[in-house]
Amino acid sequence: MSTSRVHWTRDEIILACDLVWENGWKALDAANPAVLELSELLIGSPLHPKEIRPQNFRNPNGVGRKTSDIATRHPDYAGRPTRGNKLDEKVLHDFIANPEEMHRLAAHLRALLHGEGFTPGELRRADEDSDGGEFETSEGRLIRAWQLKRERDPKLRQKKIAVTKAAGIPLICEVCSFDFLIKYGEMGRDYIEVHHVIPLHASGETRTRLRDLVLLCSNCHRMIHRRRAWVTPEALRAQMTCAQPALPGHLHGALA
Repeated sequence: MSTSRVHWTRDEIILACDLVWENGWKALDAANPAVLELSELLIGSPLHPKEIRPQNFRNPNGVGRKTSDIATRHPDYAGRPTRGNKLDEKVLHDFIANPEEMHRLAAHLRALLHGEGFTPGELRRADEDSDGGEFETSEGRLIRAWQLKRERDPKLRQKKIAVTKAAGIPLICEVCSFDFLIKYGEMGRDYIEVHHVIPLHASGETRTRLRDLVLLCSNCHRMIHRRRAWVTPEALRAQMTCAQPALPGHLHGALA
């Protein structure tokens, strides 16, 4: 195994800087759960070939040090900066200039490395900028992209649906009871999403049984995966029963 140093990429620094931003621009130590999670994510990523990685590649100590390199370069830090590089400072200033957009970028990078893909709704921008003018940007270029996914057996989804139907159980969401057939007619017949109770990015390679799967509608499926620490179907169901926001005034009459 290589003993040479592997330089941090911009994507990796964005993920580390996101932790610092969420921590109030303070460094995190190696024992912090967020550091441990990022270390595991980077070690499992394909960003660097395994044959060039040193023994301590992206271990918790290294990730913690990177958060210190970033935090000590913040303009409000009064002490002496730790050793880092210009890219740390560049990413830091990008976060300071536009923290919400950089945080969204970090979330997309994390989802990509977890093999979860992107949510179109999360990628939409506001139609108008803060000055009320019309926002536009260049799109449509062909680009090359890579994606790392956990292996999935499509027969599991088919078997889960078949067994459920054979038992006379309707194909409805196990959290909110949404029924695609009732909502969309024939287009929705036999459609439902199938979710691993313990997501594959957390379990790693495993043997999956039908009882390890639940049926979910698209909305509940996205809500379960929305946070860094996923929500169980039971917890999401309990949250739905507690969260009953008031309808906007103009809807009360229409829905009465």
